[in-house]
Amino acid sequence: MRTVEDIITLLGGPEAAAQRCSIGTEAVRKWRQARAIPPRHWPAILAATGLSLAELPGAPETRAETTMPQPDTAPDSVPDGATACLVLGDGSVHWGIGFGAHTPAGAAPVAEVCFNTGMTGYQETLTDPSYAGQIITFTFPHIGNVGTNPEDLEAATPVARGLVVKQDLTEPANYRSTRHLDLWLKSHDVPGIAGLDTRALTLRIRDGGAPNGVLCFPADGRFDLAALRAQAAGWPGLEGMDLAKEVSCRQAYGWSETEWAWPAGFGTQTQPKHKVVAVDYGAKRNILRCLAAAGLEVTVVPATATAEEILRHAPDGVFLSNGPGDPAATGEYAVPVIREVMDRKVPVFGICLGHQLLGLALGGSTYKLDRGHRGANQPVKDLTTGRVEITSQNHGFAVDERSLPSNVRVTHVSLFDGSNEGLAATDRPAFSVQYHPEANPGPTDSHYLFHRFVELIEKHKGG
Repeated sequence: MRTVEDIITLLGGPEAAAQRCSIGTEAVRKWRQARAIPPRHWPAILAATGLSLAELPGAPETRAETTMPQPDTAPDSVPDGATACLVLGDGSVHWGIGFGAHTPAGAAPVAEVCFNTGMTGYQETLTDPSYAGQIITFTFPHIGNVGTNPEDLEAATPVARGLVVKQDLTEPANYRSTRHLDLWLKSHDVPGIAGLDTRALTLRIRDGGAPNGVLCFPADGRFDLAALRAQAAGWPGLEGMDLAKEVSCRQAYGWSETEWAWPAGFGTQTQPKHKVVAVDYGAKRNILRCLAAAGLEVTVVPATATAEEILRHAPDGVFLSNGPGDPAATGEYAVPVIREVMDRKVPVFGICLGHQLLGLALGGSTYKLDRGHRGANQPVKDLTTGRVEITSQNHGFAVDERSLPSNVRVTHVSLFDGSNEGLAATDRPAFSVQYHPEANPGPTDSHYLFHRFVELIEKHKGG
């Protein structure tokens, strides 16, 4: 096996190596620091040097084993040291080390397996109601490093059905941490699995779409792989599934808490200027905080609230929240309500699932994305201003902009795949975005949208 220094020398030095691989010299410095070269650069290096793959530092033949056997070669017998497995709908088995809660006998969670590219905010991600019905693969390896605390919650309990990580959970190293992630997961009956090649799993999801999967972490160490394979293959998937009812509140309540700020923590809205009803299809707490911080008195109602129940509060505006599942399924009861609210000319603002439901209410249609958008680094272009925003996203469905009628204009598009990221009605006060402007976790480029909602309310009241 050649060392990294050998490879750099064979390539003609750091600058020549960077040029050969179409990278900067800082990346070459990181090769030296890690004593390994990322696989994406191997083809260029092999072509330039004539070396074999086995001679490259970090290649599969020479790299120290840090993961369990890969699914194509993994035996049905449990590998030494394995205490958990992830079984996909195609029958492949990924072995690893379990953490968090043990899965009940015969009741391992089955879900859609997705990946999230965020480098921070795993606690907010796990408690985001939009992740109902999903097992999350974190691409960032250092999960657990900030521990957990009672403030970084987007819902009272996590809704994700499990999590997949590369490395063992990191010990907490943050002054706000009050509990180890492993203990927090145990307290909420959420299982996890470590030691998988999450890069390979992510590529599998990227290239083949989000598969069904079963995460099994049995207390007795016994795995019925035939049953797990049948369970994964037989799960119908999220398409056609209404999950909003499962994560929505059961009765209306008021919300006045505003965003967290150091060192005081959360604030309270005591002088609201306008009244808003937020329909909870799986609302994140920080969305409600952003609404309150923008000067709104917020009343939250269940996903199944009727138009009469919403309008009874005499709102100046209606907010349609994020949430999980297939918008077409939730739309069976939500769309007629939204249409009636719009017929009353009440300003409407939607986010994520709320965006999709507004699109349906305006006459459009939705479809399931092959991969979905999940992470805090998604570029979106505002077609009105020409500005590009880096956004936080979590969705597996999208509005088909080709289906939108002439009284709806597209306002935002994804720069990753061109899918719709925003719309606005031209004949009524209603607009929405696909992404998460509240940004927990994520960048705050899009906080202005909450103030745009307030401006729409004030314009409507003044007119």
